Amino acid sequence: MGHEHCEDEHCEECDGSITLDADATVMLTTLADADTARAVVRQLVEERRIACGSIVPGVESIYFWKGKVQQCAEVLVILKTSADGSDAAQARLRELHPYEIPEILQLPVFGAWPPYLEWLRASVATQPEPRES
Repeated sequence: MGHEHCEDEHCEECDGSITLDADATVMLTTLADADTARAVVRQLVEERRIACGSIVPGVESIYFWKGKVQQCAEVLVILKTSADGSDAAQARLRELHPYEIPEILQLPVFGAWPPYLEWLRASVATQPEPRES
């Protein structure tokens, strides 16, 4: 983990700003149904873009879209990946996602349990598997 915050203006390690290096990244997205979510998560795991994806059914979303308030049932998908692999995972998720403007949020993870973090990093390829056409 990086140098968090320093009150010492003469510190040689930082400029006094907060600079944190995340251990990992959790990404959140929503999809219309569990079958679509399974297909997207499986593809991301098979390509080793993410270590794991958890599908949470029964989410109800209320949002403003195209001039109206919308309401629909969705599934929440929680994706876990390495901090280094998060941008590539997000780009691939965007390619796979059927929504015009999907919710894709990246949340930095700090203080992950070391054995879990080791597994997660080992599960995410530094060079993802080639995509099948």
